[in-house]
Amino acid sequence: MPAFDHVLLNTERLQLRPLRADDAPALFAIFSDPRVARYLSRPAWTSIDQAHVRIGQDADAMAAGTLLRLGLERRADRALVGECLFFNLVPTCRRAEMGYALAHAAWGAGLMHEALVALIELGFAQLELNRIEADIDPRNGASASTLERLGFRREGLLRERWIVQGEVSDSALYGLLAADWAATRPPSA
Repeated sequence: MPAFDHVLLNTERLQLRPLRADDAPALFAIFSDPRVARYLSRPAWTSIDQAHVRIGQDADAMAAGTLLRLGLERRADRALVGECLFFNLVPTCRRAEMGYALAHAAWGAGLMHEALVALIELGFAQLELNRIEADIDPRNGASASTLERLGFRREGLLRERWIVQGEVSDSALYGLLAADWAATRPPSA
């Protein structure tokens, strides 16, 4: 895989860009919010140091081409409102997993859909992926709707896959193939 540390994607309302050291306060605000962390496979962050460590680790992984994580910067006010990513990239199988998170204040405005359309288009058109996967907590109806609106199909359920701070949860598995995207992708792609 190529290096991803210079990837920039522009949508109508967002610029998707690599995270920078000065994003740590905004990133911490997002991932320390229990509403955002509710359905993640890890607990809410408790220290801004977690944001600094993640940004540093991501910079190395992005330069190596093993991870593509982009911050969602709202163009209107340049605020960092979330992130989306490809991880567990398997070049020989032309597949990757996709993740995403959005600040609670930005929920309900269609920003994540807009960002994921751009990310998925990059994955299929430029990275030549054949398959993109996502796993979510099946109780997260908003996330399921987001994936299904993008054309993902629910392909399975892993029972009691995660235990986060004593709470057991399942994982719903979703997949999207390049051929499906080509046939159904949104006009903005």
